[in-house]
Amino acid sequence: MNRWAQNSLCVAAGAALLTIGAPLAIADPIAPAPAPATPVTDHCPYQAGPPPAVDTSEQAAPGSTTPTPLPVPSPPVGGQDLGACGVVAAPGAPPVPAGITAAGWLIADLDSGKVIAAKDPHGRYRPASTIKTLLALVALKNLDLDKTVTGTQADADMEGDRAGIGPGGRYTVRQLLEGLLLVSGNDCANALAELLGGTSQTLEKMNDEAKALGAKDTRAASPSGLDAAGMSSSPYDLALIFRAAMQNTDFRAITAMRDMQFPGYGAPPSPSASIDPNNGGWTVSTPGGEPSVVGHPSWQIQNENALLNLYPGAIGGKTGYTDDARKTYIGAAERDGHRIVVTLMYGFNEADDNYWHQAGAMLDYGFATIGSAGVGSLATASDGHSSEASNGHQAPADQSDDSDSGSSSHWGRKIVYGLIGLAIVYGLVSAARRINRR
Repeated sequence: MNRWAQNSLCVAAGAALLTIGAPLAIADPIAPAPAPATPVTDHCPYQAGPPPAVDTSEQAAPGSTTPTPLPVPSPPVGGQDLGACGVVAAPGAPPVPAGITAAGWLIADLDSGKVIAAKDPHGRYRPASTIKTLLALVALKNLDLDKTVTGTQADADMEGDRAGIGPGGRYTVRQLLEGLLLVSGNDCANALAELLGGTSQTLEKMNDEAKALGAKDTRAASPSGLDAAGMSSSPYDLALIFRAAMQNTDFRAITAMRDMQFPGYGAPPSPSASIDPNNGGWTVSTPGGEPSVVGHPSWQIQNENALLNLYPGAIGGKTGYTDDARKTYIGAAERDGHRIVVTLMYGFNEADDNYWHQAGAMLDYGFATIGSAGVGSLATASDGHSSEASNGHQAPADQSDDSDSGSSSHWGRKIVYGLIGLAIVYGLVSAARRINRR
């Protein structure tokens, strides 16, 4: 039994509500459903764009057109080996973990950026809510964490998961980021986007940030990760973005939180008002007889990243799911002074949580092979590398300094300038002599 299976058994009782699959369901007499077959990607079916949508969520709005696919970089970002669409691992490395059913995935050293193993690392898939790490990174760079904002009905009406913003509620940017990252609050994403100038400007900032990082498979089409026309990312890009976010102290602190007390909104209609057990809020009767929520006390929200409780050393991550994206995940853990990040894209459906075990097995593999050769790198602008340099190309050596690079042309210029100077001096001396002779 490997370390991941042992750890899973130890926390099974506390994680029963997670319904996370076979290794933690020994006490459950019902056998888990068979795992779906692992998608075959060797023929690069998603090199230019994500799999076909299963619904109408990505239809372009009337009067607009669907964005064209992003260009496919050549050579591939991060190294030539990362252009492969099947499984890629270093020669002589142990076999990658069995049973990873995500179409694309990646294992990397979070600190050095070394890619340890991957499958279809530059395949274009929908990121779902994992794109919220990019939104968080942009917000952390542009907003004051202590700024207080008022919740709106538009925030409260957002589709999908919500942290619980209510109209008139007061929230700091930090609390919005906590709701965004812990429970994938689309209401928090909407509020942050408004603070950043509205949806269009927020998407522009997110996509500019992705370009600056070298995340060339990524196009954010909605701040929250809800499916929209043109949305795409890749296992490589998600790891790249998460690595950049983890360099921010506030992001590290928030993504590692197991829970937090999210602010309430409104007020009880009377001192003796009670909380409705059906919705947890204070309600009043309307003329039609239907109760209307007029406020809600604060409540505790739990981090949806179950690895924080299931995997010793887990330090953060982000989950995602939509019908089109299927399951997506970014997560990281630390052991013996090393940090490993894993990404999974286009995985199981919403009901099947076995990808916690898959992520755990991938982290185990990363720690076991930390000293092996890599197959590429997560090179970002913050490392001082250009995307070309990360692909194995040398940066232009046209800087006029005294480094070894370009030293021949540098000394050649010195000699030419010296000869010109001597010629000028000789000419001046000769002219002076002629004047004296007169």
